[in-house]
Amino acid sequence: MDCIFCKIAAGEIPSHKVYDDGLVMAFLDIAPVNPGHVLVVPKEHFSSLLEMPDDLLCRLAQTARKIAPAVLEAVGAKDFNLSLNDGEAAGQVVKHFHWHLMPRFKGDGHELWHGRAYGPGEAESLLAKIKENMPE
Repeated sequence: MDCIFCKIAAGEIPSHKVYDDGLVMAFLDIAPVNPGHVLVVPKEHFSSLLEMPDDLLCRLAQTARKIAPAVLEAVGAKDFNLSLNDGEAAGQVVKHFHWHLMPRFKGDGHELWHGRAYGPGEAESLLAKIKENMPE
């Protein structure tokens, strides 16, 4: 397998491991937005959120919640972003599902996305299309 996160999970590539329970692991990002930027990954390979089994997705969320206070305390932050880039257009570089847990500080320079208002009737039209595609 050519997946770098699979190799990290298998112990073939060293990492600064924060957590490992056999199914989920978390390790420091090698190019952090801020100190303490951690990646939370399933040890089994899944490329996308849409491929993740529900029980494992819940385990990943529980792991993020478990380690966040320790990370924040370690770096002296009060706040964090939990972010997912799912797919190339969304900025996913490693095609292995992972959440970024990024401690945040006022004025740290990390920008959030820039939104825009819906045009007249646009939200209603989009809402109808989404509901048409929702599973029963």
